[in-house]
Amino acid sequence: MVPAEVTIPALLHARAGLGDKALLVCDDERLSYTQATARSSALAARLIALGVGKGTHVGLLYPNGAQFVVAMLAAARIGAVVVPFSTFSTAPELRAQLLHSDVAVLLATRSHRSHHYVQRLTEALGEALPAPGPIMSAVVPALRHIVFTEDVSEMPGGDHAAVAALEDDVDGCDVLSVIYTSGSTSAPKGVVHTHEALLAHQHNLNTIRRFQGEDRLFCNSPFFWIGGFAFGLLATMVAGATLVCSTATDAAVTLDLIESEKPTLTNGFVGGIAHLTRHPSFPARDLSSMRRGNLYPIMSPDVRPADPQLRHNMLGMTEAGSVVLISGDESDQPESRRGGYGCPAPGFETRVVDPDTGAEASAGELLLRGPFLMEGYHGRRREDCFDPDGWFHTGDLVRRDDDGLFYFLGRAGSMIKTSGANVAPSEVENALTEVCEALGVEATVHVLGLDHPERGQVVAAVIATDGGHPVDESRLREELRTRLSSYKIPRRFAIIRRADLPLRSSGKVDLAALAGLFDV
Repeated sequence: MVPAEVTIPALLHARAGLGDKALLVCDDERLSYTQATARSSALAARLIALGVGKGTHVGLLYPNGAQFVVAMLAAARIGAVVVPFSTFSTAPELRAQLLHSDVAVLLATRSHRSHHYVQRLTEALGEALPAPGPIMSAVVPALRHIVFTEDVSEMPGGDHAAVAALEDDVDGCDVLSVIYTSGSTSAPKGVVHTHEALLAHQHNLNTIRRFQGEDRLFCNSPFFWIGGFAFGLLATMVAGATLVCSTATDAAVTLDLIESEKPTLTNGFVGGIAHLTRHPSFPARDLSSMRRGNLYPIMSPDVRPADPQLRHNMLGMTEAGSVVLISGDESDQPESRRGGYGCPAPGFETRVVDPDTGAEASAGELLLRGPFLMEGYHGRRREDCFDPDGWFHTGDLVRRDDDGLFYFLGRAGSMIKTSGANVAPSEVENALTEVCEALGVEATVHVLGLDHPERGQVVAAVIATDGGHPVDESRLREELRTRLSSYKIPRRFAIIRRADLPLRSSGKVDLAALAGLFDV
């Protein structure tokens, strides 16, 4: 189903009637629909005065908050292409993405937490940033302006009539964004999505998860990645709802926010809210407003599953415009559906093929095709992104059961091959997590394959704890024997503190560094 509003300007005007209703609540910030419309129109006029128009690439370097929302809407409503930058980016990563993305104007905050972006951008360009005015950089030739938050008011005012004229020229087939992948298995790629594809897809996903105007979504996903950008921010606007988020480092501040704003729906990374449950005040908090979603640890016991593996998970990817495997059934599933990921979202065709032969299979690589899929990767030919029949090869390994439900097995490159048998890291991770919980050990588990001269690879596991619980490896293996075949049981364990878990700048686990833990 395609909604009536298939462009950002059309969506903004359709939501004008919501007036002072909050679009965003982020810690102390509140941004109403009226404010979002007015402030983005003013910024759009200033962008036009800088030479931004339809098709111009505008970069955003902001954490979650009103600045990101206003800047995104300002660029998108005049047909410019929104290119979010990760606030985790190092100087070399900023240089690479600025160069690759063809960004002409970068809107940025000066700092966030321990990150200082004036210094980082200076390092990226290899020279001091000029005073407000055009940039001429041999390192990043397309870049013409970097505008920090405090300098926005100094930009020329612009012509609001020009904003309306450019809005009228925005079509659903125009590019809305280039969203970069987090680069967990390869260098980040710029994924191109149109207005209509992203907005129509979120409309369908909202229907499945019953996300409506009266809902308030608590989401901890960063806006610069597809989960926060589309499944969080755009989905909220499509629903005419309110988005609640927090960038606070103090768990008490975030818990205060949830208690006062009373979100009804949750979504995001469970690992990102684990610290909330460890705050001394957590047991006394009233978090009963949250009735649906996937952030189970902070939800009320009466809606929290006894076993999360018996609730449908979701599979999302940047190339699919957020979630692609999903289920509206939020009840506990039978044991036969343990670890299920639901079915393909509307608008997506799927195939499951043997990655070696390309033949249809019940378990293998997931292929996608459909109108909500990406246009392609920025800077690459279409034939380099899709096969001759238009299928996108995701690199995700899945299993499909007789009822058409999908189960995620892992990435094609992460499958462990030991003594001729295939082992999916996710299966071992789930089993190990269950065992740790049964033994009273709160841990984050990562499973990988280590090279072995005779077996090819052996299964290894890294168990990261807060340091408060000893881990008995022999007991772990004993408990795993009732859950896994013998060849799937890790032969090597590394027990580390959670704080020592090696991470990439994207916040994802550094798999190469994990393997290095076993070299000592």
